[in-house]
Order: sequence, then structure tokens, then C-alpha cells
Amino acid sequence: MNEATIHRQLCQYIRIKYPTVIFTSEPSGLRLPIGQAKKLKELRSGTKLPDLWIIEPRGRYFGLFIEIKAVSPFKKNGECKTKHVADQAVMLEKLRYKGYFANFATGFESCRNLIDNYMKLF
Repeated sequence: MNEATIHRQLCQYIRIKYPTVIFTSEPSGLRLPIGQAKKLKELRSGTKLPDLWIIEPRGRYFGLFIEIKAVSPFKKNGECKTKHVADQAVMLEKLRYKGYFANFATGFESCRNLIDNYMKLF
């Protein structure tokens, strides 16, 4: 299953399981005409924003950010596989510093478990 499919399934899952929760997705992975892509870029603070944003405070967190992956973004020794993934890890750390729960999750089940566990926080 690819990231786009996992992402769509997660959005459907949230709509069904948590119908009052506000969420959105980062559209940077969409293929857009160059003019629209440039306009969208002008509307962002930067790059490497996580894929899924759940705008629902829980516990000590202001919201949940998930960088969705189809396969693990890490090597066996724990290092990031690519510079792109390393840059995403930096963004997740920045979000954690600001009081958000932010993490990578691999595959639908892992993402769903992360969402469910987050939603159980008080």
C-alpha cells in the first residue's frame, strides 16, 4: 500500500471514528500545474510539513501531526534513510518543541494506532 492510499484511508477512518474532530492534510504531495504549485508555496511557512494534522488538543498536546510512511523511514541503525526524511524529522522535532504530538508512522495500522492512542489522552 502506498502513502497516498494510507493517507486517504486514515482520513476516512477519522471521519467515521471521530466525526467531531477537525483535521486537514498537507497538499504538497499533489501534482499541480506549476502556477498553482507556486501559489500554494507562497501560502506556506516552509517545507517538510507533516502529511496529516489533527487539530484536537489532548493531554498536554495542542494537536497531532503525523508524517505518513508506507515503509520505515529509518535504517537498521536508527538513522534516517534520506536527507528528505532527516528534514522531516527536524520539522517533527520543531512541532514537538511547540507542544504538539508529532511523529512518523508506518503503514495504516501504525497510523491508526497512533491516532487512537492520542485520542485517548486526557
